[in-house]
Amino acid sequence: MRLLLTAVAAAALTVGGFGWPLQKLPWQTSAAYSPNAPMVRFLYPQQVQVQAGKPYTVEMHFRIAGGLHINSHTPLQKSLIRTDLNAPAPAGVRITAVQFPAGSPYALAAFPSEKLSVYTGEIVVGMRIVARRGNHLIQGSLRYQACDTNTCFPPRNVPVAVDVIAQ
Repeated sequence: MRLLLTAVAAAALTVGGFGWPLQKLPWQTSAAYSPNAPMVRFLYPQQVQVQAGKPYTVEMHFRIAGGLHINSHTPLQKSLIRTDLNAPAPAGVRITAVQFPAGSPYALAAFPSEKLSVYTGEIVVGMRIVARRGNHLIQGSLRYQACDTNTCFPPRNVPVAVDVIAQ
């Protein structure tokens, strides 16, 4: 009898008590990503060769996981967390500008008249530098907030490292 009650209790927990499956959270139902997986990845370049003393734009490529979007660098609502690059210049390198792509308009199904400015898929962020002769390592991070159609996840940082060889 005790074995039968244990089996019934386990079955009830598995299917939610009434024969229905337990509701899963959005990240539990998608095969494209999970809360522990990187939602944004830095793809490349890991190294660039530049002419010493001359301006150069490092084009940093990032991939946003399928089914997700991140707010652009210039979100349309002030309350939204913008995507930003934090990359302090090492000795011998001057970062003169960071250029983000324009965001794409996006509306949630629940609020079709409210537009957001977001990035999806692959984006390229340009970092304009001038480097003195030598090897330099630029290390930083891209700060973003990823969302799907139902949930916005806490802000995260993806590390960025680019070895600059100036000749």
